[in-house]
Amino acid sequence: MNKNFTELAFTESVKGVQEEYGSRAAYSRMEESGDRYILTDKETTFIESLDSFFIATVGENGWPYMQFRGGPKGFLKKIDDTTIGMADFRGNRQYISVGNIKVSGKAALFLIDYPSQTRLKIWTESEVLDTDQNQALLDKVALPDYNAVIERLIIFKIQAYDWNCPQHITPRYTAEEIKEGMITLDPEMIKSCCPDDA
Repeated sequence: MNKNFTELAFTESVKGVQEEYGSRAAYSRMEESGDRYILTDKETTFIESLDSFFIATVGENGWPYMQFRGGPKGFLKKIDDTTIGMADFRGNRQYISVGNIKVSGKAALFLIDYPSQTRLKIWTESEVLDTDQNQALLDKVALPDYNAVIERLIIFKIQAYDWNCPQHITPRYTAEEIKEGMITLDPEMIKSCCPDDA
């Protein structure tokens, strides 16, 4: 089975637009490149270094939905070479992504690291699992030191992924990253701008 992301992303309508705007020849060559669905150390390190990502799903009415998911660094974890997963924490309880996954079994993940201007797109077959019936998996993805209620588990079986270009990504930094960087520059400045109790 071809696991090149172009098989999933380049529909006939997409190819038509590429032809119209002059990029079809270049992307046609990309379709011949190797498959990418097995995680290497590069992808694993990147995925497990992040504290957030975006998940896209589609409901049975055909409308897409994009949601932000966040937690401590590493809350999205490698399960095996073709699978990542997470403990799904209680949020606003709309359950749109969860409901869409239950209907379609598909999700696209968009992972971005702003300081390094790096992004990774992942196409997945996805599954929502009960915690009480999947104890071994729960043990693997649970975050004992994070104060959040785990309602369920979500598994993402990778079908394809693609590293995206850094163009137009504006570097942004978390308070923690700024604090770490400023300590090396000016210890007094960090005290005034980022107090310990902030």
